[in-house]
Amino acid sequence: MEALIPVINKLQDVFNTVGSDSIQLPQIVVLGSQSSGKSSVIESVVGRSFLPRGTGIVTRRPLILQLIYSPLDDRENRSAENGTSNAEEWGRFLHTKKCFTDFDEIRKEIENETERAAGSNKGICPEPINLKIFSTHVVNLTLVDLPGITKVPVGDQPEDIEAQIKDLVLKYIENPNSIILAVTAANTDMATSEALKLAKDVDPDGRRTLAVVTKLDLMDAGTDAIDILCGRVIPVKLGIIGVMNRSQKDIMDQKHIDEQMKDEAAFLQRKYPTLATRNGTPYLAKTLNRLLMHHIRDCLPDLKTRVNIMATQFQSLLNSYGEDVSDKSQTLLQIITKFASAYCSTIEGTARNIETTELCGGARICYIFHETFGRTLDSIHPLAGLSKMDILTAIRNATGPRPALFVPEVSFELLVKRQIRRLEEPSLRCVELIHEEMQRIVQHCGNEVQQEMLRFPKLHEKIVDVVTQLLRRRLPHTNVMVENIVAIELAYINTKHPDFHKDAALVPSLLKSDSDPYSQINLGQRRGNTPRNHMSPQVSAHSAASQQQQQQQHPNSQQQQYSEAHEQNHVGENSTSSMASTWLSNILPPAPTRPDSLENSASNTPVHNNMVSPVKPVNLLPDVPANHNPRRLTDKEQKDCDVIERLIKSYFYIVRKSIQDSVPKAIMHFLVNYVKDNLQSELVTHLYKSDRAETLLNESDHIAVRRKEAADMLKALTRANHIISEIRETHMW
Repeated sequence: MEALIPVINKLQDVFNTVGSDSIQLPQIVVLGSQSSGKSSVIESVVGRSFLPRGTGIVTRRPLILQLIYSPLDDRENRSAENGTSNAEEWGRFLHTKKCFTDFDEIRKEIENETERAAGSNKGICPEPINLKIFSTHVVNLTLVDLPGITKVPVGDQPEDIEAQIKDLVLKYIENPNSIILAVTAANTDMATSEALKLAKDVDPDGRRTLAVVTKLDLMDAGTDAIDILCGRVIPVKLGIIGVMNRSQKDIMDQKHIDEQMKDEAAFLQRKYPTLATRNGTPYLAKTLNRLLMHHIRDCLPDLKTRVNIMATQFQSLLNSYGEDVSDKSQTLLQIITKFASAYCSTIEGTARNIETTELCGGARICYIFHETFGRTLDSIHPLAGLSKMDILTAIRNATGPRPALFVPEVSFELLVKRQIRRLEEPSLRCVELIHEEMQRIVQHCGNEVQQEMLRFPKLHEKIVDVVTQLLRRRLPHTNVMVENIVAIELAYINTKHPDFHKDAALVPSLLKSDSDPYSQINLGQRRGNTPRNHMSPQVSAHSAASQQQQQQQHPNSQQQQYSEAHEQNHVGENSTSSMASTWLSNILPPAPTRPDSLENSASNTPVHNNMVSPVKPVNLLPDVPANHNPRRLTDKEQKDCDVIERLIKSYFYIVRKSIQDSVPKAIMHFLVNYVKDNLQSELVTHLYKSDRAETLLNESDHIAVRRKEAADMLKALTRANHIISEIRETHMW
């Protein structure tokens, strides 16, 4: 059992070398109010006076004190080099390798280190001082002396000094592997003890709290501490031990600790004869040693598990930082090959570490093709931005000065090309989205590659630059190909396309109507050469009667038609509004229940003989006062519009389907697949040069520092695991 404490001391040395407090080792934490006698208790346990003493706050930094029993035949801790082979006791600090045989020098060193970190006034510092004391008279212990709990700031102490000291104390006593030594002066009320209050907060069951009552000789006359020492006032599970410290006068007179121990024993025998054997400094030291050993025995299995887990974590961390680079040319080629392979795997979806939070790589490319690009094309209506005025104007312009007997094919080609051009912009935007995703894939090439990029920032910068330049060179080629796809469709309107031929074959049936009065008139004109302005009275009367009868049957329809015509006029002037209103149209127009009216697009158009002025051929209606109804579309004009609209829709759907299929294929061939096939060769050409390998493979400073820290910590954990395993093999728990 006695060997357990040296094991903890060795573990403490191991973790002190790497400056790590991630492993919480078993230790005794001494806490109490300011001037309660904490330092005096520690000096009594050690048997030598070595701590700074005085009034007010003296302990301003945590002191981690390791007491190590070292007999004269101890060859592990004694050596002739440092002059400790025959010394009875000496001390050694962690921050210096010097051995101190004079304990006054140890006190001065503690004072100097405290002033260096905490200032020369009354400030505190959480950075601990590590001190080992080797002696032939001590028991193996690990003690932590903390600053005394205070309430009011003095000197240059900050206003929140109470909170700072409390946080510092809690940091040590919250360690479940620590034993709390709560020090309280006997001449104060135990119920107001700050040390016991903090101990109860972190250890409500009292399983690791031991109370010490100091200054038994300073109690008021006529009072004693029997009820306190017996636990009748405040019970403490591990017990309450009373001690008698040296007074300030004794310290100034340099009274030796051995003399104080004798005076303490005599005082206890005289004042508390029945409790003398269970109180005093020697009993306190033995009790602390026993409690610490049992506590270490209970904590060691969990400590070994914790060490193994941390060793595994730091081994993985060290592996992620990589080995030191010996052959930089070979390492550079390996990184280039690994990056190119990871880049292609991300596109193909065969990467080992698949992203689960967002689409990336090939999956996002597929989404752009079939969701973003596909839906955008589907949202473009064949007649978007195309009004009936545009259609009639195109038909009349295609016939020149001659009246149109049939729908001219030129007008259809003119209008359908105008609609096909609307597919070019979303196609080019699709190229841009794929280009952006190809650039973004650099950041999604797997954890291993990303770690290499962080390790060599200059190489990362150059790789990104090469990929960017390669994508930038391929972007114009891809754009030209996509533009050519649209240009190919515009170059030749294939009216013999199998899918289009079916709708074209229905045109004669749309034009044929025996009940059309205008067809009869036109037929009569062809037979009798009757001018349009000189038709027979019977026909004129018949037409007027029919129009008057229809107006009587639908008195409100003309006003509605006028409103619709007025809206169509605005549509003809603003194609954007027209596009928004026609996106949800059906493929085929419904059978008209009444003829649609033309737009009243110009109110000040000059009129001559009821015919449209040739100055503005776009204006198809005469000047009509606002309170009169506009002329309706004739049946022939309505049928001409229906024919053109149907043909445009049919052919537009054919072209849209073709572009929706061809553009992704062109992008894959000219951009995606080209980059996949040529990425590694581009990287090798631009980066794999012997004169640049030295510069590109310079590690970032923080990676080198982290690798060293991880290696040191892994080495310390390995040593700690070996020490714990040796104890376990001896069946000490």
